[in-house]
Amino acid sequence: MNWKTLLQPFREGDLTPRSHDPKGERSIFEQDYDRIIFSTPFRRLQDKTQVIPLPEHDFVHNRLTHSIEVSSVGRTLGKIAGNRLLEAYPEISAQLSVHDIGAIVAAASLSHDIGNPPFGHSGEAAIGEFFLGGQGRFFKSKVNDFEWEDLTNFEGNANGFRILTNPYVSGNGGLRLTYPTLAAFTKYPKASLPRFTHPKASQKKFGFFQTEKDIYQEIAQKLEIEAVGVGSNQEYIRHPFVYLVEAADDICYQIIDFEDGLRLDWIDFSKAEKLLIDIAGDSFYAKNYAQLSSKEEKAGYLRAVAINNLVKEMAALFITREKEMLTGSFNQSLMSLSIYAEPLAEVKKLSLEKIYKARQVLEIEAAGFEVIGGLLGFFVDAVLTERPSQQHKKILELLPVEVKNKELTNYCKLLNVCSYVAGLTDKHAINLYRKLKGIELPKW
Repeated sequence: MNWKTLLQPFREGDLTPRSHDPKGERSIFEQDYDRIIFSTPFRRLQDKTQVIPLPEHDFVHNRLTHSIEVSSVGRTLGKIAGNRLLEAYPEISAQLSVHDIGAIVAAASLSHDIGNPPFGHSGEAAIGEFFLGGQGRFFKSKVNDFEWEDLTNFEGNANGFRILTNPYVSGNGGLRLTYPTLAAFTKYPKASLPRFTHPKASQKKFGFFQTEKDIYQEIAQKLEIEAVGVGSNQEYIRHPFVYLVEAADDICYQIIDFEDGLRLDWIDFSKAEKLLIDIAGDSFYAKNYAQLSSKEEKAGYLRAVAINNLVKEMAALFITREKEMLTGSFNQSLMSLSIYAEPLAEVKKLSLEKIYKARQVLEIEAAGFEVIGGLLGFFVDAVLTERPSQQHKKILELLPVEVKNKELTNYCKLLNVCSYVAGLTDKHAINLYRKLKGIELPKW
């Protein structure tokens, strides 16, 4: 792979790259960022769980605030790395600016969680469980192996790619993002099958459903992203900017989720303080820190300096490994190479014990299985039944036109229902479930 073709500003349907003025007022890549941030699916992230479901505290992160922070870190990573790339490859400096590179990484980072269902990662598991052990298990004989894997292992990353590329899902004719942004978004450039016993970073999950596999193939061909394997085993080498998007997410969720736990008093402050000072490295200034009095101020300072130090380290690692990324010989997260691996591992361990497995979190996640499974049951019955009852007809009237299209295959109908439920916010899902179950009637 080479940078000149990897950064060509194609959009869907373009036969040739779009004209792009790196010195223009708003570049084509900045337009990607704007299209995402003004989209309905992105707006819904304000009421979707990051870690702590339905938080009562205003400083606890939801998916929206998390995504904005990841985007901010991603832009900085992109601009630092971009400066070095433009120095090393003068031929691309006429094609785009350092601000364009920052915008590509920022846009992909902004949308990295756009496909996640309600109730965090347990929402993905709840959709899969509906097909593995719930009402949906009876559809196994009506779909092929790839389609069944898409449903039983429903993946937020693949659903995100679907939202960004499918006009019926994103609305308003689709977002029509540039191919470099879409490629940078696609963390796992493969279909749901095959699964790997010892997966590399790009193989741990999958990045597109069967409905969008041809779209990613088109992106790969236009940007000359190399394919690996043949037929049903084909996958792709990651676009190098995926590693920057992944690093931005890793930095934010590890440090900021930890800060949330700290502010909620779920994690001992003295233990967290030591770990974050270790990760901050040379960015930590004891004199400045000594002037802070409250735990909240100290937590905010430690979060800021830890992130600053990790950003500098991840950008340097990207430049060191960039040529390996172009050949596909590099396939692990940049964070796995951090010299701060030991304190970061302890942060992960404490977050798992004190935050991700906190009783308040587990109770709502468990309830989420009932809510998501229940909604899927209502909608799948209504969409797939050949003899709709009066109740089915009423439920169908609640669904968007594209979800209840009777001309589609069983797989597409099921996936449309899954994507619709995944697009609901936490509160909308709960309220809709209560109303359909008759637990609560709509208020006039």
